[in-house]
Amino acid sequence: MSNETKTDQQYAQIIELCKDVFLKKMKDYGNAWRILRPSSLTDQVYIKAQRIRSLQSKGTQKILEGITPEFIGIVNYSVMGLVQLDLGAADTVDIDEHKAIELYLGYFEKARRLMRDKNHDYGEAWRDMRVSSLADIILMKLLRIKQIEDNDGKATVSEGIDANYYDIINYAVFALIRIELE
Repeated sequence: MSNETKTDQQYAQIIELCKDVFLKKMKDYGNAWRILRPSSLTDQVYIKAQRIRSLQSKGTQKILEGITPEFIGIVNYSVMGLVQLDLGAADTVDIDEHKAIELYLGYFEKARRLMRDKNHDYGEAWRDMRVSSLADIILMKLLRIKQIEDNDGKATVSEGIDANYYDIINYAVFALIRIELE
């Protein structure tokens, strides 16, 4: 099996893992996230990335949930962030479960296509990266997003918020592959 085929299969497994958590959370909470502004979702992803970095640095934890659920949260909140960028924050829950999962899978598929293109160009360099480096890159991307948000969503020569969210999704998927499937 080629590395590209292996990566595609592993990516599909991680999509299923993340989607399962997304669906279970939607059953518990509905789509209450629709009221969040994109910047609030950025902060939520940032908190999860900071916790991963803290756990990696300290080597111990007081809350039993490890880093896998945090990376899953990063993926899911990043997808929600992309939805909010396109649809805007709502005043009420304005989409049903069917529409939410349709949007979720659509954005995840766009992230997957980007991953395939970048893997072609970079030769799957992520496989040689440490999970801690993947977490650091996610944090860097989040700081970039926060700066662009503080600039009223405008970037002069850099990628926009959406491009950074797609990269975050893919780096988190890579980390999950490294942690869960290798």
